[in-house]
Amino acid sequence: MYAIDPTAKTSAPLTIGQLAKAAGVNVETIRYYQRIGLLAEPPRPAQGYRRYPATALTRLRFIKRAQEVGFSLQDIGDLLALDAADCHQAQAIAEQKNRLVRQRIEKLRSIERELRQLIAACREPGMDGEDCALMSALGRPRRD
Repeated sequence: MYAIDPTAKTSAPLTIGQLAKAAGVNVETIRYYQRIGLLAEPPRPAQGYRRYPATALTRLRFIKRAQEVGFSLQDIGDLLALDAADCHQAQAIAEQKNRLVRQRIEKLRSIERELRQLIAACREPGMDGEDCALMSALGRPRRD
């Protein structure tokens, strides 16, 4: 399981609203994470509200940060399931994510080049008539 941050600012149990505010997420996000198994739901006392331990806040921060660097919720679940000492497996997951990011970047660069060409075609002299070069090009099969 993911190691808990000993520098977490709060140790008092939190209501779901307090937890959401502290983590910068919506209450429904917390409920969703509980439904998909990323966050445990504490037991409800006979009278009163569920109280979340400080570890829940640390876990939510982990989830948010992992999403910020591109991990899917499935990836995050895989990471959270690892033992804190299993750095090699965590590294393998991160390397796979990095490969996918590099592939997306290359695809975006290709799209950018193609868009530049389409835009340039619109600027060519005599292209102000009825047939827009960009619109015509988008209707033709792609050249690879």
